[in-house]
Amino acid sequence: MTPTISPAQALRWAAQFPCCAYYVPAVDTAAPGGAFAHLLAVGTTVQPAPATLAELDQWLAAQTDTAAPRCGLLTYDLKNEVEPQLGSRHPDGLHWPALHFFVPDKRLRWHPDGRLETHGLSADDLRAIEAVPTEAVPPAPVPALRPRLPRTEYLRAVEAVREDILNGEVYELNLCQEFFAEGVQLDPVDTFLRLLQASPTPFAGFYKWQDRFLLCASPERFLRREADQLLSQPIKGTSRRGATPAEDEQQRQALLHDEKERAENLMIVDLVRNDLARVSLPGTVQVPELFGLYPFRHVWQMISTVTSQPAPGTTLADALRAAFPMGSMTGAPKIRAMQLIEQYERARRGLYSGSIGYVWPGGDFDFNVVIRSLQYRQDTGYLSFQVGSAITYDSVPEREYAECLLKAKALLEVLGSEIVE
Repeated sequence: MTPTISPAQALRWAAQFPCCAYYVPAVDTAAPGGAFAHLLAVGTTVQPAPATLAELDQWLAAQTDTAAPRCGLLTYDLKNEVEPQLGSRHPDGLHWPALHFFVPDKRLRWHPDGRLETHGLSADDLRAIEAVPTEAVPPAPVPALRPRLPRTEYLRAVEAVREDILNGEVYELNLCQEFFAEGVQLDPVDTFLRLLQASPTPFAGFYKWQDRFLLCASPERFLRREADQLLSQPIKGTSRRGATPAEDEQQRQALLHDEKERAENLMIVDLVRNDLARVSLPGTVQVPELFGLYPFRHVWQMISTVTSQPAPGTTLADALRAAFPMGSMTGAPKIRAMQLIEQYERARRGLYSGSIGYVWPGGDFDFNVVIRSLQYRQDTGYLSFQVGSAITYDSVPEREYAECLLKAKALLEVLGSEIVE
C-alpha cells in the first residue's frame, strides 16, 4: 500500500516506457452504469502482441498472469478485418497498428475509497515516481491547425450525404473531419492533464505506443462485459450547456424534444440492438434507457443504454466482430455507411472512433469510444484531432459544421490554438 503517489506523477513516470495505458474516470461526471476503473498500466519492454482479431483470443488465452488487466487499443481501420470488403486509402500521419494489446509488468490502481493498489513496482520505481516534478512545464506554442476537409467541401459533403439518404443508400451517416498540424512539440502528459481539467469525462484515457500518443477525454462507453451481461451506451444528440441555470434547463429541454436528435439516437440504438443480437441469447437484448440526458462540462449528451446476455462461449473477438466499429461513429446501415465515409472523408481516422480499454483475466472487459481526443506522433511532431456529427436528411450543413466546432472547443482551448482554413 503506497497512498502517497499522485496519478499525475505516476503518469509522467510511466510515459518514459515503450507502452503505457492510463484509464481515468473524472469524479462526479455522468456515467450511467459506472465509469472506467482508475488504472495505470505500464509495459517496460516491447512484448509480442496480437495484431489482428484473428490472433486476439489466442493471445488472451495464452496469458498466465491471473490478476493483471490486458490493456489495448482498437483503431477504426480494424473495420477492414471485420468487413473484408472495406479498405482505407486516405492520408495517415499517425500509423497506429490496427490493434494492440499488452500485459503490464507494473501497474497502479486508485480505488474510489482512497486505497491504492500497486503491483510490480520496486523501491527504485517508487522513489522515481516521488521524485517526478508535480508542476507542469509551461506549454510550448502550438501552431494553428488546418482542416483536411475545408469548410466549403464539408458543406458540400453534407449535401451529398443528404442526397444519398434520399436515394436510400443510408438512413444516417457519421461524417468526420480532421484538423492537423505538423512539426509540433508538446508534452503529451501535461497536455493530457490540461485536457482532463478542461473536459472531465468518465471514459478518459492516455495511451502510449512507441512514439504515438492518444490523449482522450471521451464521455462514451462502447462496450462492457460484466459476468453474463453485455452493455453498450451509444451517444447521439449534443447541445451546448447554458450560461445560467435557466438557460441550461432550456438547452436540456430543447435537446430532449429535438426530433432530429431523437431520430439519430433511435437509429443507432436499433443498430446496436442488431449488433448485440448476433452474439447474444435470443430475446435478451433490452433497452433499459432511451434518450437519457446527461450533463458534461461543455455539452448535454443524449445517451441510450442497450444490454444483452451473451451466448455461451462468446469471446472478446466475437463481440468485436459483431459490434465494431460502434454504430454511433458510422451510421446505418453500417457497411454502406462505412463505404460512404471512405468516399467523403479525407483522412484516416486512426484511433479516432476506435477504442481503448482493458480485459480482466476472467473475461470481463470495458472499452470506450475514442472521441474528444488528440492524437500525437512525437517523432514527427504530427498532431491531429477529429470531430464529426451524424448526418440525416433533416441536417442543415451549417448547423452540422457548428456542432463540429463546438466539439472542438475544449481541444483548441487545451492547445491554446485555433483553426485556420
